[in-house]
Amino acid sequence: YEGIGVSLPGRIDPLSQRLIFSPSLGWGELDIKAPLERATGLPVQLENAANACALAELWSGRHTESVKNLVTVTVSEDIGVGMILNGQLVQGATGVAGEFGHVRLAPEGPACRCGNRGCWEMYASNSAAVRYYVGSVSAARNGGRARAPATPPTFDDLLRLAEQNDAKATAAVNKMAHYLGQGIALLVTGLAPDVIVVVGDVARVWDKVGPVVDRTVKDRSVTHAGTRIVPADPAAQPRLRGTVALVLQKHFGAPTVA
Repeated sequence: YEGIGVSLPGRIDPLSQRLIFSPSLGWGELDIKAPLERATGLPVQLENAANACALAELWSGRHTESVKNLVTVTVSEDIGVGMILNGQLVQGATGVAGEFGHVRLAPEGPACRCGNRGCWEMYASNSAAVRYYVGSVSAARNGGRARAPATPPTFDDLLRLAEQNDAKATAAVNKMAHYLGQGIALLVTGLAPDVIVVVGDVARVWDKVGPVVDRTVKDRSVTHAGTRIVPADPAAQPRLRGTVALVLQKHFGAPTVA
């Protein structure tokens, strides 16, 4: 079976297969499927990146067959959530189910690319962690007055520093982990999945991040549903496996979509 799977940091209309919106890319409604099919002569299947990762987790064999409720949280410059509940991939009537990254944690918080303020991804994304680090380093260098450096570090730079036990980098990653746990606590309380899989480079330092996330979820989740929170293996390229899963699910017809 031949085909192309495309995962995007945005939401896809399940009927038209048009991109509805992608704040992180700065794209509005857009038809990507038709031009790709014309250029390649192959059928194209588009899906939200978090949904694609959820499909990959379901197909990968990492989880037992008893796992029917699985949620992925993709963490990069934005935060996406993919949900497989009762064995069904949840897209919603218009394809926008799962936009927890744009749930507001603080109405007076930083401006988000979606147009709101204080969204979850403004506190728990890669760029949020870099912002925390830059703020602490700049304040230390300028007598308590924060001033951003000309060239801020990348998130990869920050993780390398954290792996070397740099105090400010570790504090920034821990702050990111705290807010990541706040959002995950909402998912645990509201959805009670069997497992939540965290996808992204942050999984590289899960020995630091995991305990902070677990502690925050325990403190903030009302139900204590027994949900396991595990990192994806970055070396397994979950987003790439997700695009393969998109093609496979069309061929084999699983899972069903809600």
